Amino acid sequence: MREQIAARLEQAFSQYGFAEPSVSKLKDACGVSLRTLYKYYPSKEEMIVAALQHRHERYLTFLVPDQASQGAEAVLEMFNQLETWMKEYAPHGCMSMNAISAFPDHPEITQAVQQHKLEVRELLGKKSSRPDLADSLFLIHEGVSNAWPVLGKQASQSAQQTIQILMEQ
Repeated sequence: MREQIAARLEQAFSQYGFAEPSVSKLKDACGVSLRTLYKYYPSKEEMIVAALQHRHERYLTFLVPDQASQGAEAVLEMFNQLETWMKEYAPHGCMSMNAISAFPDHPEITQAVQQHKLEVRELLGKKSSRPDLADSLFLIHEGVSNAWPVLGKQASQSAQQTIQILMEQ
């Protein structure tokens, strides 16, 4: 039940953002009673952390469909996956960054976002077989997710061109 609620919270925050939905609206989105929602997540902030953690797991699985691949091809495939993710699940930009913008002083939300970003950075370094490029690849990744609402597919295409140049060095 806890995971089902977290999945529905992720969908609700993705759709409505973090400022708009009241706990009552979140309860309806989860299809549970207020008592059940509060049993698992006693505050709206805990609901946000649960949604972020659920999304994190889903994102990492989505980002790397082929666990065996390595190198430039693996990174370019990850950025193809990022483009698909942005189109299908995050047309308004990165949910993690939206959460930290809405709750900049909340330590648990900040920690969930930082952990997510750190793991994405590490994954990029590992899959590229170039840990020395982890920061650069991460910055390109973040650029795509932040520029997506404005540039759309162009952000992804520019990122892939930059990655090809970077990986050839």
